[in-house]
Amino acid sequence: MKTTVSTVQKMKDNGEKITMLTAYDYSTAKLFDEAGIDTMLVGDSLGMVMLGYDSTIPVTVDDMIHHGAAVVRGAKNAMIVVDMPFLSYHTSVYDAVANAGRIMKETGCTAVKLEGGKNVCPQIEAIVNAQIPVCAHIGLTPQSSNMFGGFRVQGKSEEAAKELIEAAQAVEKAGAFMLVLEGIPEKLAAIITKKVHIPTIGIGASAECDGQVLVYQDMLAMYGNFVPKFVKQFAQVGEVMQGAVKDYINAVKEGTFPGPENTYAISDDVIEKLY
Repeated sequence: MKTTVSTVQKMKDNGEKITMLTAYDYSTAKLFDEAGIDTMLVGDSLGMVMLGYDSTIPVTVDDMIHHGAAVVRGAKNAMIVVDMPFLSYHTSVYDAVANAGRIMKETGCTAVKLEGGKNVCPQIEAIVNAQIPVCAHIGLTPQSSNMFGGFRVQGKSEEAAKELIEAAQAVEKAGAFMLVLEGIPEKLAAIITKKVHIPTIGIGASAECDGQVLVYQDMLAMYGNFVPKFVKQFAQVGEVMQGAVKDYINAVKEGTFPGPENTYAISDDVIEKLY
């Protein structure tokens, strides 16, 4: 069954947890989809884990479309949400709708995601009015990390916590169908999840959220040496991949690959006529 906007709302209403992972290409999306993931996020995190940038800031709309379309082609059942990158929705409401429309038309995704609270409510409302579902994102918003002074937990003071609660309620009122909560304390995530009617998806925001998302390279230990506190590594895929590559290198160097089982035969009669 295809996961839709109404599907994830029913999951929250029924108390069923929602699963989400990032994906950036066809083959990975196909694997995750067949594993039964509910939703996939084509995050602008691709700038760091796929393109090698130091942050998400350089990522373009064209980058998101290129990767988003590949993920959509690989997924039969999961709902695909595509990030709107830095400055694709900040400059004006018109730009926000135009870029969201491009992303949806050219990828075939179900929804777009953008970061921010009250400041982006006009954009959310306009995009939704254009019949494009929007997932909001508050708390630690990576596109604003320069303003925060780095990747820091948000909402720890009374004032900051109240601002996040108000932001969550504001984006819901503006029409967002789902809300990512990133880098906020557990008890604050619980309050926000109860105060909004739409599903909350946590990343560094505890199991109090209606669902969870992780960057799959973090979850599979494929990216970097630093493991954030909120990440659980479910497999050491990076080690397995490196080991397999080393084995391949050794087999080629030693001449044991390709072996007879990997080689195509030809009749000796044919070969004799070639000399």
